[in-house]
Amino acid sequence: MSARFEELDWQPTDLGEISLRRRRDPSSGADVYEVKLDDDFLMSSLFTEGEVALARLGLAAAPGQELDVVVGGLGLGWTAEAASRDPRVRSLLVVEALEAVIGWHERELVPAGARLAPDARCRLVHGDFFALAEDRGFDPDSAHRRFHAVLLDIDHSPRHVLRPGNAALYEPAGLRRLARHLHPDGVFGLWSDDPPDERFLSALGEVFEEAEAHTVRFDNPVLGGTSANTVYVSRAPQP
Repeated sequence: MSARFEELDWQPTDLGEISLRRRRDPSSGADVYEVKLDDDFLMSSLFTEGEVALARLGLAAAPGQELDVVVGGLGLGWTAEAASRDPRVRSLLVVEALEAVIGWHERELVPAGARLAPDARCRLVHGDFFALAEDRGFDPDSAHRRFHAVLLDIDHSPRHVLRPGNAALYEPAGLRRLARHLHPDGVFGLWSDDPPDERFLSALGEVFEEAEAHTVRFDNPVLGGTSANTVYVSRAPQP
């Protein structure tokens, strides 16, 4: 059994001081993993429904039996792990800006690391997802490689970004540049902590086909009642 509270890792980064913590939930006795950036909570293993739904809804919309998938943002690994469970996924490339987060998985400090690190289909790539989307693409070994699905979970929402430079991707011009890295009929999925945003849906509609916003509700044991995330799913047009 783990200690009631333990800081598993702490490192300075360009975005601030990031820390990985594990605590034991007194009601369930389960281990809860939390990530903080300076004084802000970025994520918790108490709330994973939205991250899992991003993979589930995004890949459900992807056609074909052999899928090459990009996940933007590794975090605690919930989206990447959920994607890896789809038997159609033949390659899974996860782009993460913070080396510390990749290290947590490689050292198996988080539960998903023990499942993702040995998976031969999965590659953890240190890089800036937004810069790569603007330029040569996500695979450092294959410039301008195309994928069947790109699933993004980095910013809080299209309106609440971690860095100002990220905001351009959520406008039509940025979405068009991202779409270049998708096969025809490929899927772009996005997690958001905000309710469905009509302005962002309109931007998606200028670039993609069949843009939808799914509300994912889940129990919130901290605040009580239910909370919700949004998962956007859109399909690249045929040529």
